[in-house]
Amino acid sequence: MKLLIWDFDGTLAHRPSMWSGTLLHVLGEVHPGHQVKPEHLRPWLQTGFRWHAPEDEYPVLPAHAWWGELHPVFEQAYQAAGLDATVARRLAGEVQRHYTDPQHWEVYPDTGTTLEHLSVLGWRHVILTNHVPEFRELLKALGLSGHFLQVFNSAETGFEKPHPRAFRLVLESLGEAKQVCMIGDNIRADVQGARAVGLPAVLVRKNDPAAQWQCTDLSSLPGQLDAIFAD
Repeated sequence: MKLLIWDFDGTLAHRPSMWSGTLLHVLGEVHPGHQVKPEHLRPWLQTGFRWHAPEDEYPVLPAHAWWGELHPVFEQAYQAAGLDATVARRLAGEVQRHYTDPQHWEVYPDTGTTLEHLSVLGWRHVILTNHVPEFRELLKALGLSGHFLQVFNSAETGFEKPHPRAFRLVLESLGEAKQVCMIGDNIRADVQGARAVGLPAVLVRKNDPAAQWQCTDLSSLPGQLDAIFAD
């Protein structure tokens, strides 16, 4: 078997403005004329998520408890933007519903065609993502679940990339594969995380001199894989 391990956010699909955009969307429903900008919120969203401390192992929690860990983060961001504590607490409770709504997500135009083309070339696909507990439902709603043999989501395993155990769970679950490569847009979580367990990786949709293999879109990925496994 030839196996590609795919990241999700920023690689196959994305939610515009991600977390700051979600918080602004929630706020806009309540206060449509607000003057809060993404830059008012982003500094307060740089810590507090599990993937900000990927060296730890986390308990696997039901969705309400997983999101409950983040409510203080959202509340703090709202308060820093000038909202009072009561409003901030109420809005924080709405973030889950908005973030997991598939209508706010966009699949990149080259995602489906690339997955299909690589499948024809003999590659099989799995997802390894740092994501929310509802990720499987989101993947299905976006019409992508049929491409993947398995999904490995940090909210279900307790290990955030680039933790080595996150990658090893994939390898242990799927057994022997002749060729394995990680595909993702994050130099630390995807590329360096894969390297740490001896896997090659391709950085996609970004340029970074620290990545040996990279492509700005998925159309050139088959050529990159040919070069990686030329021997």
